[in-house]
Amino acid sequence: MARAAALVLMALAAAGCHPRGAATTDAPAAQPRSAEEDSVRAFMQAVAQNVSREGPAAWRREFTEGPEFFMAANGQLVFANGPAAARGIEALAHTLPKIQLRFGDDLRVDVLTSAFALVGCSYSEVQTDAQGQQRTDRGYFTALAERRDGQWRFRSAHWSSLPP
Repeated sequence: MARAAALVLMALAAAGCHPRGAATTDAPAAQPRSAEEDSVRAFMQAVAQNVSREGPAAWRREFTEGPEFFMAANGQLVFANGPAAARGIEALAHTLPKIQLRFGDDLRVDVLTSAFALVGCSYSEVQTDAQGQQRTDRGYFTALAERRDGQWRFRSAHWSSLPP
């Protein structure tokens, strides 16, 4: 028992040992990372504002348009690629003309490179259908954001809704 405890302590001590100043990740330096993180946070805020102002049609410019895009919700693939998302958004705009989207204050941003960042946060969405009926959806949102031509867009997204 004492030997096992000593081995665990040695493993923990060794895991924390590395030369001072040695990089432990390939993450961007602290200052650029902060600016990148701020730009992703601003993107997320703009997405919620755009969708709330324009309805589902706003999603077209928030998703990458190519075959690399996909979106899942509650364990099911919703859009297999960008063209499928464009078609789905077009249909959704007729049946669900209004959405009030709010991303939570718990937004997490993990900047991977200057072109990619992971995001995750709670969300709340009030959806108003074409007949004026409202439904509130809450849950957690995760996505891979990609910057192309100076603009962030979602390359993949997943919505996990809380049960009613």
